[in-house]
Amino acid sequence: MTIKLAARIRRSALQMVYSAKASHIGSALSIADIVAVLYGNIMKLDSLNPSNPTRDRFILSKGHACVALYAALADSCFFPLSDLETYGADHSKLMNHVSHSVPGVEFSTGSLGHGLPYGVGKALGARIKKLSWRTFVLLGDGEMDEGSNWEALMFAAHHRLDNLVAIIDYNKIQSMDTVSNTLGIEPLAEKINAFGCVVKEIDGHDHNQLINAFSSYSESKPLVIIAHTVKGKGVSFMENKVEWHYKNPDDTQLALALAELEELNA
Repeated sequence: MTIKLAARIRRSALQMVYSAKASHIGSALSIADIVAVLYGNIMKLDSLNPSNPTRDRFILSKGHACVALYAALADSCFFPLSDLETYGADHSKLMNHVSHSVPGVEFSTGSLGHGLPYGVGKALGARIKKLSWRTFVLLGDGEMDEGSNWEALMFAAHHRLDNLVAIIDYNKIQSMDTVSNTLGIEPLAEKINAFGCVVKEIDGHDHNQLINAFSSYSESKPLVIIAHTVKGKGVSFMENKVEWHYKNPDDTQLALALAELEELNA
């Protein structure tokens, strides 16, 4: 079940950030349900052959939330779960932003605004070669400040790339403030629609809504899913708290967070 996968992703993400004394746990918890549905239900992937040419492509444009992706890949047998213990260590492939040296990772990210343009290129390539796989790009809401994303949407709509799915993790917090205070992006749905894309707004933590949004689609336009989420979702003292973009949990906070997740998914 994707709900159980999301719980495992959250637990692994917490352990990684704690052990490495790293950042961005709030962002990872925010996208855990989206990643779980994609890897557990939607995407066509082959862990025994990560470069299978028929695979769907997934790009985590908000590369700072990498621990959620690493957890999903390990859970999906792209590499041993024990490798998660090396996250952030010297010489580890599991770097603090997504690295394509990790099996199953398509593209190194971290500098925001690059993932969607790259994904558009992959989708266009598949269209030209008449291949049926899809490209999924997961972006942050604050990342929509980047003009490169709007150019990519305009290009994708012009070429009617219906094999492209962009998901915006709309948790309303970026870096050290709210999105609305930093640089307002509303009316987001209307803007994206005006650029020629199909827009679906959903609860980004509701697995049924996620599955339906990814599955039921027939228009010859790019699809953009605005997934309304909660930063730090699943851990009460992290939810909607801007400081957990950078903080890492101490011993007591880790124990409390893991206990909450255990109770939530009992």
